Amino acid sequence: MMGIYKAFVASILLAVFGSLYAADMMEADDFVDEASAKGIAEIESGKLALEKSTSSDIKAFAQRMVDEHTATNERLAQIARSKNLKVADEAELMSKAKKWILQLREGESFDEAYAKNQVASHENTVQLYRHAAQSLKDPELKAFAGKTLPVLERHWEEARQLAASHSKRD
Repeated sequence: MMGIYKAFVASILLAVFGSLYAADMMEADDFVDEASAKGIAEIESGKLALEKSTSSDIKAFAQRMVDEHTATNERLAQIARSKNLKVADEAELMSKAKKWILQLREGESFDEAYAKNQVASHENTVQLYRHAAQSLKDPELKAFAGKTLPVLERHWEEARQLAASHSKRD
């Protein structure tokens, strides 16, 4: 039964975190939708880590993710409103999916699962923002993506360090 849930969650994540950046030109509304949804998922998984983690480094990282992704999503929402673009409405689904995947990892501590999840999610987000910074036609969103990218790359590196320090030693 657990395998069915994992397959279901994996299919949700693939659908929701699908790679828009594979297309040649990214549309502004697609970027706003996907970037805001990813940001909300980071916020929600960070809140979950603040509740469940017992590690001070995981909690510190999770708090930064909540704070920094909240600020990023607020800036993105401001830009989106000025252009009459809608932010992600599938964010609730993404939040649930991330929570499920963290809870369903067998044989891992919560901290290990969270850290590994953060590596994968930030890798996807960095790729999205890199593509947006290069291919968006909208100059304001393109600049936003370029300005936000170094922060996301730092998050990705920090997540890799956390994953290395919290992985089980065989």
